[in-house]
Amino acid sequence: MPKLITIQHPEETAHQAREYVKTYILMPSGIAGMFCLVVGVGGLGYQLIASDSYTWDTFYYSSGLIALGLMLGTAHTQYHRYLFRQFPDVLAARMRRGPGMQRGKAKKDAQVRAIDHPGRSLLPVAYFVGIAALLGSSVVATVYGQVTAVPAVMMPWAGFYWAKLFFWRHVIQK
Repeated sequence: MPKLITIQHPEETAHQAREYVKTYILMPSGIAGMFCLVVGVGGLGYQLIASDSYTWDTFYYSSGLIALGLMLGTAHTQYHRYLFRQFPDVLAARMRRGPGMQRGKAKKDAQVRAIDHPGRSLLPVAYFVGIAALLGSSVVATVYGQVTAVPAVMMPWAGFYWAKLFFWRHVIQK
């Protein structure tokens, strides 16, 4: 019996890449961002009301933590948007495979080109530096006693995830 050959049209590939972004980037970022924001602001509220240690320095440190998260989230989103523009077929292939079929269909997805661009070898270092900056800033804010541990950890991650949501908003609108 002959096999049917499916031809992927560019508009179908773009649609599947857009669905991948909505499903695997926007949805988790929205949920994680909301959780981090609620817990972080709740921790700051506890610090204001119960422990009476909320000062202007606490406000400055917590604002700085959110700003750092926003900067790193913006950088991460810009890289993902670059992948979305340059390699939509890779994102579409990930959407077709689904979360559980990563290794199961290696033969079928052999025609999808790999993500290869200048600076690709530096990505693990960039991810490590970004995570170290988020966690290191939380440690600094906690050690200097301006922000308690829970909001110090949650506020930069809230900024990171909300930046991802904000800079991907054009995908939702289409």
